[in-house]
Amino acid sequence: MDKIVSLSKRRGLIFQSSEIYGGLSACWDYGPLGVEFKNNVKAAWWRSMVQQRDDMVGLDSSIIMHPETWVASGHVQGFSDPLVECRQCHLRWRADDLTDDKCPECGGEFTEPRMFNLMFKTLFGPVEDEAATVYLRPETAQGIFLNFANVMDTTRKKLPFGIAQIGKAFRNEITTGNFIFRSREFEQMEVEYFVKPGTDEQWFNYWLEQRFNWYLNLGIKKENLRLREHTSDELAHYARACYDVEYLFPMGWAELEGVANRTDFDLVQHQQCSGKDLTYFDQDSNERFLPYVIEPSAGVDRSTLAFLLDAYDEEPDKNEIRVLLRLHPDLAPIKVAILPLSRNEALVPMARDVHAQVRRCFMTQYDDAQSIGRRYRRQDEIGTPLCVTVDFDSLEDNAVTIRDRDSMKQIRVPVAELVATLQNKLAGEPLDVLPPGGKYWLGFDQAKA
Repeated sequence: MDKIVSLSKRRGLIFQSSEIYGGLSACWDYGPLGVEFKNNVKAAWWRSMVQQRDDMVGLDSSIIMHPETWVASGHVQGFSDPLVECRQCHLRWRADDLTDDKCPECGGEFTEPRMFNLMFKTLFGPVEDEAATVYLRPETAQGIFLNFANVMDTTRKKLPFGIAQIGKAFRNEITTGNFIFRSREFEQMEVEYFVKPGTDEQWFNYWLEQRFNWYLNLGIKKENLRLREHTSDELAHYARACYDVEYLFPMGWAELEGVANRTDFDLVQHQQCSGKDLTYFDQDSNERFLPYVIEPSAGVDRSTLAFLLDAYDEEPDKNEIRVLLRLHPDLAPIKVAILPLSRNEALVPMARDVHAQVRRCFMTQYDDAQSIGRRYRRQDEIGTPLCVTVDFDSLEDNAVTIRDRDSMKQIRVPVAELVATLQNKLAGEPLDVLPPGGKYWLGFDQAKA
């Protein structure tokens, strides 16, 4: 974890929030590369869950909702963690995170546990003494339930169908830490998938498999993932069943995503408390009912951290160590780097022209500082899958080299074929499949070269 934290700061992935004022605990800012990486994680999820499916639509609901929302959902009454305070140093801890009855910081004794509600309160209205108390949402799910009837009316979707949402949530966590794993402001990727009662178990198993495979397909090693079923005393008050997709973080196995069968709890509660009809009319069976809900709920920040950790690698490189992120091309913050062999004035115009062509199609970076070897290493360290080098031969043959991050092999391709070749390689085509006019360059055996 220390190496990932160091790399994140050094390469502009993730910074401590409000760092110049000493930082704000458990809040993080995503830097120039970090915001690209995080957006790519969200885009990959959205593409898989919404774009490529006929049974899913999207939503972006408000962070602040009517306060009765959280009464109906049970959050005002029950969204709490047990808190203990050290009698000696007065630090506060989540009681269920502790393995000993002594304070981890000073060894002091604890007070008796008391329940602490995790929701952030704020005031809604221009005059403080007249303003209503509202909450920053602790989850994105309730915004989906409140809009269930609106989505039904406007999309005319038939069961089963889902509503997907990516958005910020806020929890006043007692114990934070482990970098971006647990923070007070975070982002969720959630789906509420509405099904006919009686089919919920089938769809629960379906989504469990789908979500586990999503991480594998984006490069997470299978040995670092597992499914863990919640025991009866762990289940949330609304859940019939729940599994966690867990990742082997440096601090041990921990939740990456939860898949829960929420039954019809939320729709029942909101129907009763609002007085609005939230039932679904099934034309095929000519019956009206409240759907059951299967919820795959993933953390954007935890997923980003898992992809970072899993991609991090070190390997010998002559007398040094090559650090690289073996990120899936869909997730890499920079897809292609354009590297002129030097700053020679004869090379720069062609290198700039190549960059202008490529950047229209991909997130790119132009780098001409220091030796070509050092620039390759910089790109390896931020996970750039492909580097394009413009050399002096390029001025004669109008071709450039493409270097693969993981194998360090290179091919040479005509500039006219460059964009199409890069698209194919980023989509998974092997490097040794050459475009028209292409050649094997460095790293290939003599028979090919």
